[in-house]
Amino acid sequence: MKDAHLLLLPGLLNDARLWQWQVSALSEIAHVSVADLTQADSIASMAAYALAQLPAEKFALAGLSMGGYVALEIMRQAPERVVALALLDTSARPDASEATETRRRLMKLAETNFPAVLDLRLSKLIHAAHRADHAIVEVITAMSNTVGKKVFARQQEAIIGRIDSRPFLSQIKCPTLVLCGREDETTPVALHEEMAAAIPHARLVIVEECGHLSTLDQPRQVTEALRQWLQDVPW
Repeated sequence: MKDAHLLLLPGLLNDARLWQWQVSALSEIAHVSVADLTQADSIASMAAYALAQLPAEKFALAGLSMGGYVALEIMRQAPERVVALALLDTSARPDASEATETRRRLMKLAETNFPAVLDLRLSKLIHAAHRADHAIVEVITAMSNTVGKKVFARQQEAIIGRIDSRPFLSQIKCPTLVLCGREDETTPVALHEEMAAAIPHARLVIVEECGHLSTLDQPRQVTEALRQWLQDVPW
């Protein structure tokens, strides 16, 4: 199984550090890479860019939040290459009008006060019990500052413009894990129940005491769910 390749897709204002715990643990059983989603200006182009960088013909695919939107697009662009899919803290729905309005307000604020944007987002990203955990907060802040406000605006426009993936869910035939934090306010449990019900043979996992960035909020539980998912893949 060590020849297997796992591609991980980060979320908005995230980079490889979002998956640091999973990369470390899952590298024992697969070649793991994290895509760069900072260069493209649409979900479709992010997917194409990630596919172009992949060294493997076939791979397992996991995406969190915005990375989940990209993962669903990869399933449309190259379904024959994906042997397993994991959708974490994400949604198959298009952007709601109120969400788009909030995104545009944050984009405007970021032009003059990017740190304020980071402060506003933090409460939506991790469980209340972990907001005083300096290690987690520092990782989130460092990722955000590295990615920066220009990419933030570009990624937000891509998210606003994403299509409705719900009509395509029934076409997903590979083993699929749908996972989210119980207290995810950004993409609540109901959205994951919707995806799991629509994808044939999908497995739904709800992680307790966990917010939106589940890979950082509850890394052990998420890693174990991903490990089990990978071990069940018919490579």
